Amino acid sequence: MLHLKVRLFAILFSLSAISPVRFATAQDAAVVPEGQKVWRQLFNGTDLTGWTPKIRYHELGENFGNTFRVEDGLLKVRYDADKYTKFDETFGHLFFEESFSSYRLRIEYRFVGAQCPGGPGWALRNSGVMLHGELPATITKDQDFPASIEVQFLGGDGKNPRPTANLCTPGTNVVMNGKLFEPHCTNSKSKTFHGEDWVTAEIEVRGNEVVRHFVNGELVLEYQQPQLDPKDAHSKVLLDSGAKLQLDHGTISLQSESHPIDFRKVEIMVFQPN
Repeated sequence: MLHLKVRLFAILFSLSAISPVRFATAQDAAVVPEGQKVWRQLFNGTDLTGWTPKIRYHELGENFGNTFRVEDGLLKVRYDADKYTKFDETFGHLFFEESFSSYRLRIEYRFVGAQCPGGPGWALRNSGVMLHGELPATITKDQDFPASIEVQFLGGDGKNPRPTANLCTPGTNVVMNGKLFEPHCTNSKSKTFHGEDWVTAEIEVRGNEVVRHFVNGELVLEYQQPQLDPKDAHSKVLLDSGAKLQLDHGTISLQSESHPIDFRKVEIMVFQPN
């Protein structure tokens, strides 16, 4: 464990020299006064400019199996049979090149097709976006999920209630109703979306103060003070290497969790700091 701590400490303090992309600080991101709905497109509709994949068991920047691709103006997550004969928990994340603190993120998505063979049952029509995440260079090669706050996207199975824009907390915790909230996943109060219709998820993030989830304009979940979990082994390494307990900014990444999904829009409105 000691050599891992040393390696992560070196990464955190020399990232600009080794990272394949530039990760701006929250203060570097362009900001606009609140009330002015100026949306910046993080996905340009043409290619993956500004995005870097990290797929489990593969090196940072390796887009194994062309998992993340752009076709027909859509950012697609796919699992071609010649590469993914079995999913084998090769969870992936596509990281945007900047970090953000206070913003509103809007994503339009839809689940399509059939799950990759070998995908876990819970991952059927399951994906999401990770917020306040760690830098991808601190993720180990066999790590499944970045320490982050996950806004979980779920599609209906055709018969059972299955809300979307839920909360999951890999390596993290939040505060809810004034108390530290430690369950790993918590359902929102959204409706269930069966089939392959487009769904609009919006997330309002106010640094470390509050996070709100919206689905098609309706508030479905709210919590406060996202933070690293000292009891999680990887998060403990991050904390020991100098990371702050309270998360007030971080990376944004899109998931690949074994079910094909399309993203039609990924855009952000960054709020002016107080």
